[in-house]
Amino acid sequence: MAELGAGSLLPGDPASNDQEQELNERLKRLYPAVNEEETPLPRSWSPKDKYSYIGLSQNNLRVHYKGHGKNHKDAASVRATHPIPAACGIYYFEVKIVSKGRDGYMGIGLSAQGVNMNRLPGWDKHSYGYHGDDGHSFCSSGTGQPYGPTFTTGDVIGCCVNLINNTCFYTKNGHSLGVAFTDLPVKRVVMRLAELSACSPNLYPTVGLQTPGEIVDANFGQQPFVFDIEDYMSEWRAKIHGMIARFPIGERLGEWQTVLQNMVSSYLVHHGYCATAMAFARATETMIQEDQTSIKNRQRIQKLVLAGRVGEAIEATQQLYPGLLERNPNLLFMLKCRQFVEMVNGTDSEVRCFSVRSKTQDSYPDSPSLSPRHGATNPHLHSTGADSPTYSNGVTPSNKNKSHSKYPGASSASSSPSSSPSSVNYSESNSTDSTKSQPHSATSNQETSDSEMEIEAEHYSNGVAENSSTRIMNGTYKHQEILQGGDSSVGNGVAEDGCGSRQLCGGNQAATERMIQFGRELQALNEQLSRQYGKNATHKKMLQDAFSLLAYSDPWNCPVGQQLDPTQREAICSALNSAILESQNLPKQPPLMLALGQATECVQLMARVHSGSCSFARVDNFLH
Repeated sequence: MAELGAGSLLPGDPASNDQEQELNERLKRLYPAVNEEETPLPRSWSPKDKYSYIGLSQNNLRVHYKGHGKNHKDAASVRATHPIPAACGIYYFEVKIVSKGRDGYMGIGLSAQGVNMNRLPGWDKHSYGYHGDDGHSFCSSGTGQPYGPTFTTGDVIGCCVNLINNTCFYTKNGHSLGVAFTDLPVKRVVMRLAELSACSPNLYPTVGLQTPGEIVDANFGQQPFVFDIEDYMSEWRAKIHGMIARFPIGERLGEWQTVLQNMVSSYLVHHGYCATAMAFARATETMIQEDQTSIKNRQRIQKLVLAGRVGEAIEATQQLYPGLLERNPNLLFMLKCRQFVEMVNGTDSEVRCFSVRSKTQDSYPDSPSLSPRHGATNPHLHSTGADSPTYSNGVTPSNKNKSHSKYPGASSASSSPSSSPSSVNYSESNSTDSTKSQPHSATSNQETSDSEMEIEAEHYSNGVAENSSTRIMNGTYKHQEILQGGDSSVGNGVAEDGCGSRQLCGGNQAATERMIQFGRELQALNEQLSRQYGKNATHKKMLQDAFSLLAYSDPWNCPVGQQLDPTQREAICSALNSAILESQNLPKQPPLMLALGQATECVQLMARVHSGSCSFARVDNFLH
């Protein structure tokens, strides 16, 4: 076990925690392509991978010599805890000479696993070193080559491995000494079915000492480096980006443009940017595969979910796409759980209606099978068969009374807009057709303009959320709150009656009772699904998290309060949208998302197998 030196920090010490956080942030900034769960970065010297004449202290960052030091047979080395990950692209560490000891026979460099530790780095195959006593570089040989100046007490020596061009150079006190080694071993990749294996060795940071009194400290990122390695990395990043920009397209330019235009068009359609998609199609002379009415229908449902009005979104989905939710019980359960959360939030119409109606009447009939939004005048609206579960929001409606539908293309009835506590303003801020939009009413719904319910475009750049590369991959929307602006009825999904202080279900007793009743129905649905399809751990966790909100006086500031954040609606919105598209035999994910995801995964894979330039060719760097 390594000794603890005077400067050591014990685990749990506040200063130690701060240093660890600083180290993590620096390493993430330097090596963003590295996934440390798969390939950890070197952070200290290994107490197991060293010669016995080596002593470690200062959290295994300080190395001192404790052998006899009579001749080269007394040399001793130590390797870092982990090899240099290929995904670094460029890797750098520094060593400070605390004391040169008797003779200053010190070597700093690299070695592969299995190289003899009873030697200085550079003397054996797959070993590379820069020695302080003579300034020579040693490349897998006991015979050195003149390279740089000698180094002694107080000097800081850096070692940089460039996995892009397979070279290594050293620095002294912040100044580059030029390339020391070329043609470092490159990992050769062998394909074996679905796995990748490497044939060449990984290299570890290594330091060697030989005479008494020699002491060195390592810096793997614990402190700022003396040499400006980030500037060097920036130069190489610019080179890689320039190489990509100069890639010859030639005669295929027109073909590529057509493909890209179709991908952009399908992306706009997928996310319901109807007016934008139409304008883009006219400008590029591309075809839109989905009917305009269908796009608007999905757009309406998405906006309802993002506004926290999940009950209405479920009803609209059932009317426009009959049987979809029944065929997707997991999606249905996710929606129901989200609806319960929105009831707690006070945003779902199942509870908001009480705040509106309570001005003229005390409460609604307390019936678990009747949606309060429809009152008692339509007793057949939510009735179900004897063998069907009872849903309060019209998921399995039958024998509905005929009335005007607010959803184009829907033949079954829905409640009129006036029966809902607040109407949705479907106008689009960036559409030239927005002047056609009329106030939302039962007589104007069928004549909505192309811009109806366009999700606000000012939050996006060409339909792609800013800084959204990771969220694009899974088809969700990256924005703190998509629905903002002058539409107070939808807005950001916050109950109107909060008056500055948030209360459970908007502070309405009848709404709270309705929420509790809905919770019982949700529990019954979970039990029914368990009997039909077996126990589902995910369902259980979702239910527990949702119900846990009721255990706190202030659900918004509790351990599970993140569920009430409006951004949590985005995942379920994306899942519902994909399910609708799939039911219409359309791609559940747009080709643009798939292409970005595949490109990202491909680049990461290539970076992991020693294609160093891929570490500086991250896809999100090209998303503007």
